[in-house]
Amino acid sequence: MSDREKFDLDAYLERIGWAGGARADLATLRGVHLAHALALPFENLDPVSGRVPSLEPADVVAKMVHGRRGGYCYEHNTLLRLALEALGFRVTPLAGRVVLGADTPESRPRTHAMLRVEVPGEPLPYLADVGFGAIGALLAPVPLTVGEEFEDGGRRHRFTRLPHEGPLELWALQAYDGVARDWVSQYAFTLEPFTAADFEVFNWHVGSNPRSPFTRRPYLQRTTAERHLALDGARLTETRADGTVAVRELAGEAEARRVVAEEFGIEVPEGLELLGRLSGG
Repeated sequence: MSDREKFDLDAYLERIGWAGGARADLATLRGVHLAHALALPFENLDPVSGRVPSLEPADVVAKMVHGRRGGYCYEHNTLLRLALEALGFRVTPLAGRVVLGADTPESRPRTHAMLRVEVPGEPLPYLADVGFGAIGALLAPVPLTVGEEFEDGGRRHRFTRLPHEGPLELWALQAYDGVARDWVSQYAFTLEPFTAADFEVFNWHVGSNPRSPFTRRPYLQRTTAERHLALDGARLTETRADGTVAVRELAGEAEARRVVAEEFGIEVPEGLELLGRLSGG
């Protein structure tokens, strides 16, 4: 039995709160993508606990659909790929370099996962990505074309091409920063397809390397219609829909566990002490 045949689509749609169409069309793709992005948080508590997250479909479903957990990009986009394929879409996994804060695209390895989705009746494929842990992340899929600006869930994105020496065109997803009033590149990628074996290697590196930021401190994100929450170490940042930002430091273990449980909707893994991690210990 294939992953598509074993995937419990109804349980997934219930988990993300999507009660709209369940067909391979653009309205369903947009609706499911947005519902997923708003329902399931980004989190790295397994790597912080010393465990590399499993990308086996059954494990991803058990953790994110049936458990009170989120995940990072490989888990999120594995789950979305399974759902979209069950709905009848043709999906190709892609890999990118996170260039947000980087000097050059080449200074970062390919560690981010995203999806190229073909939509029946649409002339262009779409980029879908529910696993980018930043406020510049996509909330809805956008067509793969350069020269247009897209509004997705209240955010603004566009694609551009970056100069490089490789044989394939290098795309960059840019998000509009309303504070800086400028476009900021989030990640760069080519349209070369990647396989589950590739992502197993990426996942092992990101989830186990002591130099990886995801193994060193908790990093959580959650987006709602009213605000975006980010927990980076001990710092909690709230960005509201009107652009106002509030930042504060968490005081201790009890507050950290309460915030993770109540604000992010995540069950803290057994044995993980947040206090030491959040205070840099």
